[in-house]
Amino acid sequence: MIAPEFLLEAYRRGIFPMAMDDGEIGWFSPDPRAIIPLDDHFHIPHGLRRALKRNRFELRFDTVFGEVMHACADRGETWISGEIIETYCELHRLGFAHSVEAWLDGELVGGLYGVSLGGAFFGESMFHRHTDASKIALVALVERLRERGYKLLDTQWLTPHLQTFGACEISRAAYLRRLAAAMQRACAFR
Repeated sequence: MIAPEFLLEAYRRGIFPMAMDDGEIGWFSPDPRAIIPLDDHFHIPHGLRRALKRNRFELRFDTVFGEVMHACADRGETWISGEIIETYCELHRLGFAHSVEAWLDGELVGGLYGVSLGGAFFGESMFHRHTDASKIALVALVERLRERGYKLLDTQWLTPHLQTFGACEISRAAYLRRLAAAMQRACAFR
């Protein structure tokens, strides 16, 4: 297991871990870095707006964190190793890692998890077993972060999926400035 204090300090410096193919832990600080703006640049795609109007999902926070991690890891290739799961479950126990969960008829059908420090949330992974479940969880995450005064939603790398929500890339230098400002805030996810 990665020591929680060590991992939290890495996040404060803009560095995050991923398990490599050989099981070793690699440390990353991409340049450019992807973020989802929490201001007016956050975009909800038109089709998802319709889905939100008829939303059948029950959204929960932090009720089955470990299950969300296991679901995120349940794919052909993953960077979420047993060591990563153990580490982040410990961060969850300590109050730093959180999950957003989409439930349908009593079943977990989508969600995401990440780490909260100061006024920054570091999104780690998402999954879905039902159309739009992870997307609606992401919208719920952004709403919560806005309500609670967060200033940074770090997505690490840019994907076409995240681009549809307004995710963009910024230089490492710009990212580190935003991260330093976010670390000055005292936001509470729960």
